[in-house]
Amino acid sequence: MNGDWLLRGRDGRLTVYLPSDDAVLCRAELAPGGAWEAPRRIGGEQRLRPGPAVGQGADGYAHLVAWRPTGNGESGLVHSTHFRPRLAPLDWVPVGHPGKKGDRTGTPAVAVDDRGRAHVFVRTRGGGVSVLAQREKGGWEPWADLGGEDVHEQLTAVTGESGRVELYAAVPGGILHWRQEEPGKQPVRAGGVDVPVQPGTLRALATSAGRTTLFFTDERGELCAWRPGDEPVSLVAAAGPGPVSAVRCDIEGHDCTVLAQRSASGRVAFAAYPTEREPAGAWWTESGPQLPADGTVSVALDEHGEVVAASHAPSTGTLLLTRRKDEPGLALWAWREI
Repeated sequence: MNGDWLLRGRDGRLTVYLPSDDAVLCRAELAPGGAWEAPRRIGGEQRLRPGPAVGQGADGYAHLVAWRPTGNGESGLVHSTHFRPRLAPLDWVPVGHPGKKGDRTGTPAVAVDDRGRAHVFVRTRGGGVSVLAQREKGGWEPWADLGGEDVHEQLTAVTGESGRVELYAAVPGGILHWRQEEPGKQPVRAGGVDVPVQPGTLRALATSAGRTTLFFTDERGELCAWRPGDEPVSLVAAAGPGPVSAVRCDIEGHDCTVLAQRSASGRVAFAAYPTEREPAGAWWTESGPQLPADGTVSVALDEHGEVVAASHAPSTGTLLLTRRKDEPGLALWAWREI
């Protein structure tokens, strides 16, 4: 799943969105902090291609996007909205193809602006990026070409504290950045940075008013943080492959950023540091059982604003959950299967 797949709804309940064969499953808490419902398949029997994406707006609504097969060697994108954890998500609705027709072009990314409009980003056949934005009163704007070249297929999108949408993409030898300059406007190219980045490792987080932080792994295996306008900063050696999951929270009265990643050993590694203060340093602490090679982790805040983490392995279907204890630091309860 492209994006953090453990989300808290507007009623405080947690929901997970899990890829499974040719579908996306969702599960939600029956009550905040309580038992979980059985998995539900989103959109009935609609078959999907691998690599769905999820994003969430300030209203708590989750927006999901995926490719579906439409014919011999062709695919199209579909969209669903999930308004509340205990409600069924809407059926998948076709939203088209950035090149009008053709096969899958890349993994989509989704972010939702302050007006509740989902923005769907995807690489084009030519190696650039296109965006599809919802209209405020229903329907979708036409596809718009944002430019770029040699863009890696996995993008990462984020909504800043300002409510404006931003996009990051890896290219050979660097990172490209787009952002909305004004509410409701199309994102525009906002420069980038030359850095040896490993594709498929990008994850962004809103970290202060008007600023987002991009986390990525460089070619040396270092987990780095970059805020547009500054130089990238090496934070700590990456615990393992793939992107981190990240969330901001209060730890003993301090605004901290918590990172989680499946480590090279297969366990989940956590690190925390004062938000936007990378020179303070961070270090990993491993937790929980060893996960299969396809295991992923996602972090969020629960109904009390405390860190909660989930791990999922599609090969086994196992879903594990842990929460922060009411103790100093980032102490966690034992992982439990749900």
